[in-house]
Amino acid sequence: MIDTPANDTLRLGRVDSWLFSGASGPRLVAFCGLAAFVAVLSVGKIFNDGDTYWHLATGDWILRHRAIPTTDPFSYTFAGAPWQAHEWLSEVLMALVFQAGGWSGLALLFAAAIGATALIVAAYLRRWLAPGPLMLTLGFALACGAPSLLARPHLLALPILAAWVAGLITAREEGRAPSWWLLPLMLVWANLHGSFVLGLALIGPFALEALIENRPRLWAPLRDWGLFSLAALALALVTPHGVEGLIFPLKVTGMTSLPIIVEWRSADFSKLSVFEIVMLEVLFLCLWRGVQVPAVRLLLLLGLLHMALQHVRHQPTSALVAAMLLAEPLARAKNRPQEPQPQLAADRRATVVAAAALGLAVVALSAARLALPTTRVDGLNSPISALAAVPPELARQPVFNMYGFGGYLIFKGVRPYVDGRADMYGDAFIHRYSTLTRPHAAALKAELEARDVSWTILDPASPAVAVLDRLPGWRRLHADRFAVVHVRGALSPRPGGVSTSSPPNAGPKPAPTAAPQKPG
Repeated sequence: MIDTPANDTLRLGRVDSWLFSGASGPRLVAFCGLAAFVAVLSVGKIFNDGDTYWHLATGDWILRHRAIPTTDPFSYTFAGAPWQAHEWLSEVLMALVFQAGGWSGLALLFAAAIGATALIVAAYLRRWLAPGPLMLTLGFALACGAPSLLARPHLLALPILAAWVAGLITAREEGRAPSWWLLPLMLVWANLHGSFVLGLALIGPFALEALIENRPRLWAPLRDWGLFSLAALALALVTPHGVEGLIFPLKVTGMTSLPIIVEWRSADFSKLSVFEIVMLEVLFLCLWRGVQVPAVRLLLLLGLLHMALQHVRHQPTSALVAAMLLAEPLARAKNRPQEPQPQLAADRRATVVAAAALGLAVVALSAARLALPTTRVDGLNSPISALAAVPPELARQPVFNMYGFGGYLIFKGVRPYVDGRADMYGDAFIHRYSTLTRPHAAALKAELEARDVSWTILDPASPAVAVLDRLPGWRRLHADRFAVVHVRGALSPRPGGVSTSSPPNAGPKPAPTAAPQKPG
């Protein structure tokens, strides 16, 4: 057959029919999961965060010591200070995958997490939405998480969030209590990431809905939802930190220094963002279609919106939960079936086939990715060339570093001044660090003297670089477009210095050196 535009249209129509026909729901769900998996593998920015490095180093430390750290083993400013490795399970998983597959393996791990999230959300949305609205809703929800698409524990918790919310909403749709098979998810979630607190909080609104709906017979829903809530809370406490682990996320959100950190800032509407576009689209659609949302769920949606506006890091989770909450009201507004569609025998067979095809595709893509190892080069929060230019003797001396470089220094066995663990350093220290880098020249000079700092590694755009250029006794050792290194005087490091810790795959641990300073 000769290829013509008509033939191309015919083939495209066949694909469209195969994917979007009424009996092809499982294929559509599998396609959504695979598309999300491939999209993450295709995005190069997943490693653009310095925290990935210290998470890997923490996981490696846990594996080597067969214990979970309770004090800081990495920095020199807070060495020995109390620290909760509250994401320890994520960090161990990351370290194991990194040891087995390097950076390519780590990319596959996080691509699989996003793919699984898309799969679970699509499977729920399919109960109410036609293929077109389903893909649009899912695409908007995932797009809100694009700025947070970074290789860190919060992504590993997203599939659990999606499954948990789907389980709670489905229980309400079917007029019953949540399945106890959901509870093991809370046990894993509480050790993966602090967002498990949101999972606990979400039980309340759905339990309230059940009580309002069954006002004449309150005992049954009160008993069923109450027992589920208590069991979930009990499992959330099964962590190395117990009650303190439950309180920890609340303490972090109350820190006054959070606005200094980009992801903890409020939403910025001075320039157009994906989140603003999605929010306006949802408002338009709901107002245009006359979407009616029950009062309790409307309050829940407003609460999620508040979270997303207060801290941009909450936008991915808020968008995913909101998409699932709005699926039924949107379907009813478009006169879709009033009840979720039952799963037929043919549908179950199609699910098995789609799952097998999805598995084979993921295995093939994973093998191809592992066959082409990822090599890290200089980039945001990865001052590879700059640190390589620092002599090993000097690297063991106290350093003043940019906040985002701390993770890479830890990964390479260098004790940083500061890193991404703002919860450990506390408000006072983070505020002081911000003052030093604005910069306050006199305060910066005093801090360098007080900490006996021998070298600095900073972003070229940092105002502190210009201060160091003018500061007597300091000179540049290295400069590139990602980092600038200053050293004090001539290259003659004092004996001793600050000991370094062994990063993943870094070889033997350096010999112990002078005792670290007390927390500042």
